[in-house]
Amino acid sequence: MTTSDSSTSGLYSKVLFTGIWRENPTFRLMIGMCPPLAVTTAVKPALTMGLSVIFVLICSNLVVSLMRKILKPHLRIIMFTVTIATFVTICDLFLKAYLPKMSEILGAYVPLIIVNCIIIFRAEACASKSGPVVSILDGLGMGVGFTLALCILSAVRELLATGHVFDIPVMPTAFVPWLALQMPVGAFVTLGLILGLINVLTRKRTVSEEELEAAAVQPMAEPQQPATA
Repeated sequence: MTTSDSSTSGLYSKVLFTGIWRENPTFRLMIGMCPPLAVTTAVKPALTMGLSVIFVLICSNLVVSLMRKILKPHLRIIMFTVTIATFVTICDLFLKAYLPKMSEILGAYVPLIIVNCIIIFRAEACASKSGPVVSILDGLGMGVGFTLALCILSAVRELLATGHVFDIPVMPTAFVPWLALQMPVGAFVTLGLILGLINVLTRKRTVSEEELEAAAVQPMAEPQQPATA
C-alpha cells in the first residue's frame, strides 16, 4: 500500500468514526435534540427514526456533494432543503406503506426530519465542500452516531419503565416499573444522567492522557557526579 492510499484510508476512517463518537450529534454536539427527547420511549420507534435519519443523511449528502460545483450562494439553503425534503418524503411514504403501525407511532416526527439541524448542518459543513465518498461516509458516521444515541436512551427508558426491551421481558417479576421515565421528564432525566456520565469518563481519560504526555516529555534526572578530592 502506498503512502497516498494509506492517507486516504486514514481520512475515510476519521470521517466515519468522528460522527459516531468524537462529534456525536446527540451526546457531544447536542444538536437535533427533538427526536432524542420525543421518540425514545421504546427501542423500536427510536431505531426506526435512527435508520430513517441515516437514509436521509447519506442520500442528501451524496446529492449535495454531486451538485456542489453548481451551487449558488444565494440558493444554497433552498437547494439543501429541497433535497432533504425529497428523501424525507420517500422515507415517510415507505413507512406508511410497509410499516404503518410504526409510522403512526412516530407521527409528525418523520416529516420533521426535514428541519433537523443535523442534516442541513452536514450538508453545509461537509457535503457542499467534499467529494461523494467523504460525504457518504460523513452521513453514515453521523447517522450511526445519532442512531446509537437514540437506542441507548430508549433502551434505558424502556427497560426501567416497563421491564422490557424489544418487548422481551428482562427485569424480574418483582421489579416495580419506573413509569415516570415514559413521560417527557423521563427523557430529560435520562439524557442528563448519560451526559453527566460521559463527561466524567471523558474528563478522566483526558487527565490520564495529559499525565502520560507530561511523564513522557519530562527530562530524566542527570546522574550526580562523584565528589572530587
